[in-house]
Amino acid sequence: MKAIGYTRSLDINEPNALMDIEVEKPRASGRDLLVKISAIAVNPVDYKIRQRVNPEGGEPKILGWDAVGEVVDIGADVSEFVVGDRVYYAGDLTRAGSNAEFQLVDERIVGKAPKSLSDSDTAALPLTTITAYELLFDHFALKQKSEKNDDIVLVVGAAGGVGSIMLQLLKTLTGATVIATASRESSKKWVQELGADYVVDHSKPMAEQIKALNIGEVTHVASLNNTHQYIDTYVEVMKPRGKLALIDDPEILDVSKLKHKSLSLHWEFMFTRSMFETNDMAEQSRLLTHVAALIDEGKIMTTVGKHLGKINASNLIQAHKILEEGSAIGKLVLEGF
Repeated sequence: MKAIGYTRSLDINEPNALMDIEVEKPRASGRDLLVKISAIAVNPVDYKIRQRVNPEGGEPKILGWDAVGEVVDIGADVSEFVVGDRVYYAGDLTRAGSNAEFQLVDERIVGKAPKSLSDSDTAALPLTTITAYELLFDHFALKQKSEKNDDIVLVVGAAGGVGSIMLQLLKTLTGATVIATASRESSKKWVQELGADYVVDHSKPMAEQIKALNIGEVTHVASLNNTHQYIDTYVEVMKPRGKLALIDDPEILDVSKLKHKSLSLHWEFMFTRSMFETNDMAEQSRLLTHVAALIDEGKIMTTVGKHLGKINASNLIQAHKILEEGSAIGKLVLEGF
């Protein structure tokens, strides 16, 4: 089968940073589904793995953790899906990814795809949806009620992939007041369209801007990038006993700053459940199915930013470059081989 992979960790501008390759088509067993890939999305985790992980034994490493496709075979222990189901998922960081014609994935982390979206629009959603959903409803334990409440959620880096779905989940499923951060006019417009009640510019001192809103102290902060840069601001604007959650990888983070306000720290990593096969692993299937229903009801929209064409090495290299530059708004998707 066709796939895109690499055999050595290289700068994206180097020849063979990503290559079109041929590999053996896998077979389904156990609780695995064999999915024929229709469309994929590209995430920062893709280039981070490419930069940091050298494949072992000379075998090519296949990236990709966002996919939509058709189930073409199932393992003997599969109970929730049948051949022919259209599904979407983010997959498992420890297994071969979705940059291939076919992929094996455990049924417990797969959802039935929304019926109202195209393949490329659907592919934009799984990884960021799982990340945002787990952060809001597992870590923050926000209540899924539409009545207005006293929660004030600050979403930093809100125009990116995770922020784009998080804003919609907040406005659709909670009664929280939402402050989003964005620095460019295009990204400010984007987050307002997705449901932000207020927008502040993270390229300027944020504490002053947030206090000037005169809406009270922030109860929850979703820090989606540059946590080390903003932590002092978070401590300043947060309500005592508030919750701070991050998804990035700061090399150094002085968490002692959270002590005086008894702020709790949460780290969201959506691959934890699949990596460790946790008892609640199937929650990812459930939440993807829930969000698919919200999409089909017209309450959540796709977060596609740009369609880059067919799934091949050349277009994936372009996607990695865009993400490494940090210039993407919404998700980057590719479709077909």
